[in-house]
Amino acid sequence: MTIDWAGFTPWPALAGGALIGLAAALFVLLNGRIAGISGLLGGLLERHTEGRAEKALFVLGLVLAPLAWVLFAQLPEPDFQVGWLGTLVAGLLVGIGTRYGSGCTSGHGVCGLSRLSPRSLAATLAFMAAGFATVFALRHLFGG
Repeated sequence: MTIDWAGFTPWPALAGGALIGLAAALFVLLNGRIAGISGLLGGLLERHTEGRAEKALFVLGLVLAPLAWVLFAQLPEPDFQVGWLGTLVAGLLVGIGTRYGSGCTSGHGVCGLSRLSPRSLAATLAFMAAGFATVFALRHLFGG
């Protein structure tokens, strides 16, 4: 394994992580709700759910963020190495996993771990281990 030191950009990553943490903290402080994206999006798809407006505004912010990005820098070019079908299947599997796991990386990994939730720790360890195993299998066992 080699590290692309020329492409190593810790400051934008640090700024992005700080903004995610700030958004999650403000959402819980101002609304009393966890900023788990799968839960927010799932709540928007249900007919009679509480707090639809705040959920819609949060998701709208996620959609509008790339548009704000272009005011400061060029958007990175997406690189779908598995093609559109592989990306669609991966997205579907992630969606199913978030429903079975009662949350996603933002809900468990960001918000749950910051609240010292044992359930979120178990979920985060499980999806990280599954991700590591998948990458290992695809790269080393299947030659991808």
